[in-house]
Amino acid sequence: LEMYGDQQGKAGEKCGDINFGLDYDFPTQTLRLKMIQGRDLAARDLNGLSDPYVRITLLPDKKHRLETKIKRRTLNPRWNETFYFEGFPINKLQARVLHLHVYDYDRFSKDDSIGEVHLPLCQIDFTSKPQFWRKLHPATKEKLGELLVSLTYFPSNNTLTIGVLKARNLKAKDINGKSDPYVKVWLMFGEKKVEKKKTPVYKCNLNPTFNQTFEFNVPWEQIRDCSLDISVMDFDTIGRNEVIGRLKLSSRNSSGPEETKQWAEMIAKPRQAAVVWQRLKSED
Repeated sequence: LEMYGDQQGKAGEKCGDINFGLDYDFPTQTLRLKMIQGRDLAARDLNGLSDPYVRITLLPDKKHRLETKIKRRTLNPRWNETFYFEGFPINKLQARVLHLHVYDYDRFSKDDSIGEVHLPLCQIDFTSKPQFWRKLHPATKEKLGELLVSLTYFPSNNTLTIGVLKARNLKAKDINGKSDPYVKVWLMFGEKKVEKKKTPVYKCNLNPTFNQTFEFNVPWEQIRDCSLDISVMDFDTIGRNEVIGRLKLSSRNSSGPEETKQWAEMIAKPRQAAVVWQRLKSED
């Protein structure tokens, strides 16, 4: 639990504080979490405000997560919501870490992290129904690696071309400290997958050079409605292939501002390649 001790973010980066309460019902083995409010949260929007909500997990289980409602345009949100974790014997609960991650909701791109708190539940005296004010810390970013991508649009023949050039510093997924990466690209219209392309697998390589070019037929009037969903995968002969990291390139719902910018550059300068090193994002 050392990593959850006194978490130091970047010096001087203030993320704000959150207020919450815990209460354990021994007869029903239910943990009640009351998310009360936030105070002086960091602004993540251009208007100097945020649209905050809290994502709640009991680590190490990341699959089951709960979320508060989004509070619009405020740095001092009042949630006043109660969440129940049922069927948790106290000994099982004490092996968990409560993870509260405050995000700023964004309609057109990935939600921005405001800050997070880790609270090891083995430190809590549940008989006292404690309430807390806790300082948020900048989220620790897991580095997954980067992908060099080129985008070109040719209006004369409605061709969208993506170059998957190379990757660097990919996260190792295998026991030998390496990965066997390949890249999968889906052309999407909204949520609908239309066409898939993929590169060959590069064995035991965290810095592969792919130099692959893929072409998709996309009429000019639809260029703002489509997206390219890119997954860097680790190939496994025995188990399932695992995702190392992802990117989504589009006008509207890309995986971040750098991705949106590259797409805009491709549209602004037809027939010219927009080439960018993009940082891979995690699946959630």
